[in-house]
This record gives sequence, C-alpha cells and structure tokens, in this order.
Amino acid sequence: MDRDQLADFLRRRREALRPEDVALARGPRRRTNGLRREEVAGLAHMSTDYYTRLEQRRGPNPSEQMLVAIARALRLSRDERDHLFRLAGHKPPPRSHRTDHVSPALMRVLDRLDTPAQVVSDLGETLAQNPGAFALLGDQTSYTGLERSLIYRWFTSSRERQAYAPEEHEELGRAYTGGLRLAHSRNPEDEQVLALVNGLRAESAEFVALWDQHEVRLRNPEEPKRLVHPELGRIELNCQVLVAENDAQALLVYTATPGTEDYEKLQLLTVIGDQRLGAEPS
Repeated sequence: MDRDQLADFLRRRREALRPEDVALARGPRRRTNGLRREEVAGLAHMSTDYYTRLEQRRGPNPSEQMLVAIARALRLSRDERDHLFRLAGHKPPPRSHRTDHVSPALMRVLDRLDTPAQVVSDLGETLAQNPGAFALLGDQTSYTGLERSLIYRWFTSSRERQAYAPEEHEELGRAYTGGLRLAHSRNPEDEQVLALVNGLRAESAEFVALWDQHEVRLRNPEEPKRLVHPELGRIELNCQVLVAENDAQALLVYTATPGTEDYEKLQLLTVIGDQRLGAEPS
C-alpha cells in the first residue's frame, strides 16, 4: 500500500469533481469547486473519518469492497479504478464482460434522475443506487458472497419476497430463473454463473423445478411492478430498463403515472431520499 500516492490520488480526484457532477447542490458558502471529504464519504456509504484518514496517509488498508465504493463515488474510469487498486496494494479485478465497475457515463445518468433508479448486473447484483431507490428498496449494495444476487436471495430468503405483492411471486421467480438461464447461455463456463446456479440448486427445490423447465426469458418491462413498502404499503410502478452494450449491466428506472396515488407515494420517497420514513437505514 503506497499511502502517499494513494492519498494524493484521492485528493486530486476529489478536487477535480464538481458538485454538479454527482448531482449535489452547490451551496452559497462553497469556496472551492471540488467535493468535500464528507460528500465523497457519503457517496461511498462510509464514515467521513474513515475516508479522511485515507487522504491523510494514516488510514487502514481498504478492502476491495471499500475501493469499489470509493471508485464509484469519485466517478473513476476503469483505468483509474485499477490504478486505485494498485495504490492500495490490491490486484485490480479481472477485465471481463462482467464488472462491478459502473461507467462514469452511466453514473451521470443515474445521478440526474429524480425518480428511484439503480444499476444491476445480469446476475441480479445491485451495483449502484440513487437515494430514491435506497428509500424504495433499501440498501441492496452491501451484501456479500452469493447473497449479492437478488436471484439468490429471492429463492433463499423470505424477507426478499416481502417487498413484492404475493401475486407477483410466481412470475418473478420464473423471470429471475429465465434471466439466469440467459446469462448461462451466453457463457456456459462462466464461473460466477455456475457458482450461483450450483448454490441455488443446493438450497432451493423451487429453483430446481424452474431451472429444469429450461425457460430463457426476462420479465416483460411493460408489466407493472407491485411492491409493498414497509411504511407506504402497496405501490404499483413501471420499470424502464436501459441495457449496457455488453448486456452485463442495466439501469432500472422506476416511475408511476402522474396524478395517481402511486405517483404521490413515489414523490414522497424521492423527497425523503435515504431517510426511509423514520426507519434506520439498513
């Protein structure tokens, strides 16, 4: 770990960003164009003290998960992200068609949306969320191992299904399984896909039954999603999908018809951001 170079790189990248680059308001008292340390820490979902110590050359060796979060907060390119990993004493992630790194261009789109939105991988891993998505769905970026995949959690945790109306469960199970089958068909030797499939086959008889039907499909994006929020109750939303060129990432954007009760609920969630109606953030 090169503490001096790591601190210098973090500081310079932070100072190169403007609040507008990450959808933050520029207050009247701001004297510099760069972001504040606490703003970067907030974007990376870590404490200000932890991030400050990294810039002051006295922080601990950050984990790979922390580095991914910092790279996303600073809107680093893949080359810059790899440089960050090396400075912190880690080997950069392999460059395959699937990556946890969300491109700065896609992050800019996410930053500017005033409705819940998140970036997910083709394996159902949530890579980035805006405050609206955090308020609507909770923090979905902090899971580890196979549980990073919504598909895995769907078949192994009853808690995941509580976020959706009961009449949605059968269709979602089929769609998640069909989407995983599609990812498997692109590259049958993909180790991440095989680990997820094998883990699900070992844990869920329901998944095994659906997998053996050999359906290859995704859910129709025009069908509304019926969610159940812990404080607001049922919300019926539309979900627009913007797929990246490599088919390994997609931006999901949740909207509701203006003038409806669902729209009013969504507006409330957007206003409160990551404060889930008085509940502690997960």
